[in-house]
Amino acid sequence: MKVEITVNGETRVDEIEPRLLLVHYLRELRGLRAANVGCDTTSCGACTVLLDGTSIKSCTVLAAQANGRSVTTAEGLSTPDGELHPVQQAFRQEHGLQCGFCTPGMVMATVGLLAENPHPTEQEVREGLEGNFCRCTGYHNIVRAVLAAAGEQQ
Repeated sequence: MKVEITVNGETRVDEIEPRLLLVHYLRELRGLRAANVGCDTTSCGACTVLLDGTSIKSCTVLAAQANGRSVTTAEGLSTPDGELHPVQQAFRQEHGLQCGFCTPGMVMATVGLLAENPHPTEQEVREGLEGNFCRCTGYHNIVRAVLAAAGEQQ
């Protein structure tokens, strides 16, 4: 089947298998590597992207469901000249990166969270990031990064 999907501002038509997952479409057909395949069961959040501005886990969405829609990955947040998005900058400044495997998903979940709630409390940040796992054990710096990003957006 043919799909027309806009990814990070670039619209393209591709022939795909109807059962192709969005995360595999992004990685294999579009060559984008930020959305990671962690669990393949929507449990870990490493594959989180924005679909029409809402954060979703791309390992449980078919690419066909994104037909005619807009997807943003972590690669699409920074400017063409490399300037980081405020959320990416906050993760960098607050050392919320750790090994980095979960980071793109955490960043995209944060962008979605702050779009819905620009001024979250620490508890709202922790609840908003539920379903995004960091296997390096530490959420303290990630939560600080989200709060810093929220402050940056004020």
